[in-house]
Amino acid sequence: QLQASGGGLVQAGGSLKLSCAASQHTFSRTYMTWFRQAPGKERNFVASINVNSRHTYYEDSVKGRFTISRDNAKNIVYLQMNSLRPEDTAVYYCALSPSVILSNIKARSAYAYWGQGTQVTVSS
Repeated sequence: QLQASGGGLVQAGGSLKLSCAASQHTFSRTYMTWFRQAPGKERNFVASINVNSRHTYYEDSVKGRFTISRDNAKNIVYLQMNSLRPEDTAVYYCALSPSVILSNIKARSAYAYWGQGTQVTVSS
């Protein structure tokens, strides 16, 4: 199971840090990824991190503002979100799958396990 937390209401320009705790024993052996879904829109890739944290990947609109990190000892992945904008408003989901590889980290269909989502609302 994946348990996401840390969402909330923040003004534009503010910051939030999301956390996702995993109970799967495969956590430390696979990519961890964040997606988000705005009202009426599809769930889209936000950021991903590889097993040893040496490689991170971001959707273009969040580059330079969001930072993904992980703690394999605690089975937690984080998403530090700075300089938040109203267009960042969405439900944020963490996801993992033992079978995901670099070529499909941005594909929703590649992930077998999803957190319940945490709401992030950015007011203007």
